[in-house]
Amino acid sequence: MTALSLKNINKSFGDIQVIHNINLDIKPGEFVVFVGPSGCGKSTLLRMIAGLEDISSGEFWIGDRRADQLPASERDIAMVFQSYALYPHMTLAENIGFPLRLAKLPKDQINNKVQEIASILQLEHLLDRKPGQISGGQRQRVAIGRSLARDPKVILLDEPLSNLDAALRLEMRIELAKLHKQLEATMIYVTHDQVEAMTLADRIVILNNGEIAQIGTPLELYQTPINTFVAEFIGSPKMNLFPASVNEKKSQKKSIKIIGSNDEFAVDTNQHPSQELQTGNQLQIGIRPEHLVPSDTGQIKGTVTSTEQLGSDTYIYFDSDTTKQAVARINGVASIRPGENIYFAVAHEHYHLFTSEGNRINPSVLEQ
Repeated sequence: MTALSLKNINKSFGDIQVIHNINLDIKPGEFVVFVGPSGCGKSTLLRMIAGLEDISSGEFWIGDRRADQLPASERDIAMVFQSYALYPHMTLAENIGFPLRLAKLPKDQINNKVQEIASILQLEHLLDRKPGQISGGQRQRVAIGRSLARDPKVILLDEPLSNLDAALRLEMRIELAKLHKQLEATMIYVTHDQVEAMTLADRIVILNNGEIAQIGTPLELYQTPINTFVAEFIGSPKMNLFPASVNEKKSQKKSIKIIGSNDEFAVDTNQHPSQELQTGNQLQIGIRPEHLVPSDTGQIKGTVTSTEQLGSDTYIYFDSDTTKQAVARINGVASIRPGENIYFAVAHEHYHLFTSEGNRINPSVLEQ
């Protein structure tokens, strides 16, 4: 197992800078997922780690060895691409063993290693077949097996499941999680799918416009997003944002009120001084869809615009006085129709408080 360290990493293509001052330490054996919208720089960052892209400035270390000046072949890093890139005229055994044949290892040693990898990936009964004779999920396992053949220090995976259908994606997520535990390997995984990130990662690195927005465990990012970008990106459906304002109250206290609702809660600004909580300031209250509970009366009122019945859950889309296309996630089947008025109750501990610019305010300022 090997640790990685990225220190002040920058990348430019001509005058355009696409990666900005990335600092990241990855522990030995950790499964780290880079996630973010298209164009955020996650694949570029992965390719720089692999040695397929030059680093414009900064340092990259593998263990105690500086590696940013090393060619890709000397970094002892394996990469699994979105495309399987298997040789169609070779059997699966020949595909898995190909890197070992290039290294001119003895035939017996190659065969033993191929059998070992096939056993880990449950491919023993398919080794005589060719890629065109197996499923997409099996082909992806072969591609992963080929990357394991030379016992790399680090395994990089660039959106390896994006070509699979929904059922196979779920199956392969489970397989990858098992494989990581079995190998105890250091893995870095790139995806735009936040569900994959939440289910696979020890830690998630959220990227936005070439910068790290936040790093944390899946639950840390879900429970304490640092800004509205992270709040809306992590969680499915995404977090709802409602405008709020800071109002003056008696006894040297202030209150925060969701605009268009009857919900108002006190803030003791002597105990919790904050520039963001000055009278008249505009704020945002974040509420996750699963924390909106239908009620006869409640803090949030809306008009239902549409519903999605998923069996296990129902998504209720609604317009409030200030927010269009908000969504609530209800367990089970909900018999509600477009055009109906609806109220939602929300426990105050589920409120996320942000400035008008989108930065998180410490939730402890709220008096429950």
